[in-house]
Amino acid sequence: MTDLTALLLAGGFGTRIRELYPDVPKPMIPVLGEPFLEWAIRYWKRQGAGRFVLSLGHLAEVAEHYFAHRAEVATIRETTPLGTGGAVLFAAAEAQLSDPFVVANGDSLVLADVSTALAAIAQDGVDGVVLGVAVEDASRYGSLAVDEAGRLLGFHEKRPGRGLINGGVYFFRRATLDRFPRKQPLSMELDVFPALLAAGADLRVVGVQAPFLDIGTPESVRQAEEFVRRLI
Repeated sequence: MTDLTALLLAGGFGTRIRELYPDVPKPMIPVLGEPFLEWAIRYWKRQGAGRFVLSLGHLAEVAEHYFAHRAEVATIRETTPLGTGGAVLFAAAEAQLSDPFVVANGDSLVLADVSTALAAIAQDGVDGVVLGVAVEDASRYGSLAVDEAGRLLGFHEKRPGRGLINGGVYFFRRATLDRFPRKQPLSMELDVFPALLAAGADLRVVGVQAPFLDIGTPESVRQAEEFVRRLI
C-alpha cells in the first residue's frame, strides 16, 4: 500500500532525557549514526508507507533541516503543545493524509508486520485500529481492554502482569477525524478514544508479539542501538 501516509508525532519535550541531549529533540537522537526518526521512517517504508508527515514542536528546526530535501517527507510545526490527538487534527488540516492513514509516535518503534492492522481498517464499518503489543509486564505502560471480538473497550491503568499495551500506533479512516473532540490539548488515550467509544465507534485492537522500544528514558536510549540492529 504505497499510498499510505504515516503521520509521525515528534513534538514532545523529552523531559526525562533532556540532560543527555539538550539541543536535540527526542526523536532526532542519533542511533547508529542516524536520527531515531530516520529508522522509524525506514521501518514504515517496509510496511508500505510511501509518504510521511512529521508533526514537530520542541526544537522543530533540527528535523526540518535534516529532512528539508526529502520529497517523501513533509514537516509541520505546532506553535503550542496540542497533545497527541490535537496533533492529528492539526496534521489533517495542514497536510494531505491518505485514507486510511497511520499515526505513530516518532520516539518509539514496534517492529511488527502491520498487514493485519491494514486489513482490519479496510473492513466496512471499522473506524480505527490500535496496535496492541503483547508484553509480560504491562506495569510501565498500562494495558488495553479488549473484548473477545477484538474490539477496544478502554484503557486499564498501569498494573503488573501480562497484557496488551498501547504501542502508540493507530490506523484511522479520515472520516473518523470528524468525531474527534475539539479541545486543546487533546490526548488520544484520555480524550479521543473515550469520546469515540462513547459515540459508538467501532475500534479494533490487533495484537502483535514484536520488539518494542520507547526512547523516553536514559536506560531505553542506551538500548536503542541494539534494538535498531534488528531492523537493519
